[in-house]
Amino acid sequence: MKFGINTFLFTFPFTHDSTRWFQTFKKWGFDAVEIAIDDPAAIDPARVRAELDKAGLSCCSVCGAFGPDRDLRGTPEAQANSRAYITTLIDQAVVLGAPVVAGPVYSAVGRRNAEEPKAKREQWRTVVKNLKPLCKHAANRGVEICVEPLNRFETDFINTVDQVLELIEDVGSPALKVHLDTFHMNIEEKNQAAAIKKAGKLLRHFHACGCDRGTPGNDHIAWDEIAAALKKVKYDGAVVIESFTQDVKIIAAAAAIWRQIEPSREEIATKGLKFLRKVLA
Repeated sequence: MKFGINTFLFTFPFTHDSTRWFQTFKKWGFDAVEIAIDDPAAIDPARVRAELDKAGLSCCSVCGAFGPDRDLRGTPEAQANSRAYITTLIDQAVVLGAPVVAGPVYSAVGRRNAEEPKAKREQWRTVVKNLKPLCKHAANRGVEICVEPLNRFETDFINTVDQVLELIEDVGSPALKVHLDTFHMNIEEKNQAAAIKKAGKLLRHFHACGCDRGTPGNDHIAWDEIAAALKKVKYDGAVVIESFTQDVKIIAAAAAIWRQIEPSREEIATKGLKFLRKVLA
């Protein structure tokens, strides 16, 4: 099991200058980095890969950033933009050595409406239709697309592991897998350990975050139960700290971080990693 850190906590948008954090991440004891790419044109993935290699780190995943103009259930233009974006992320993941493209690939984050059942079914069919060629491309490139359920305040589309599993079944591609996040599960799942077990072998990516978006372990989440569940399903993917502070303003606004949750982002990273290595050993 590798332990990673998401770049959202320290830099956004991700550029070549952002690679200066890699040596620090290595010094803190991380094995890997999850790179959140907003503008694929802003980086040369080969150059970023060289910086990862220099620091002795791997890229465990590429994380997407899905705004209103990237929406697989949106307008035809938004769908086309999202397909092109995800295709590029898959191609960049190959160069970066990342096995996974992760996140809420199905929709723009923040889109939440009380949709009529008929409209919701049509949106579902649209997402399935869009994901099929993307998954085919991912399979051809040796990359998996991991779908992340978000909480009800961030999406009305996929909130639970059950919904992700239904989507995977409808798309019917071996390249489509499950991505779970302890923050979102804390809101939406009755029992996080049970959700992990339900995902089973389809769970290929995992975010560790405090119940308040803070430090893993400095919260009320049942981490021992989560550890047991990950062991039960023989999870061997990356465990990535994806927490937020007010330091990166655009991400703080998007994630509704209105106050100082932890003393510092360094503490989130270092204390969170120490806790996760202990509880998941």
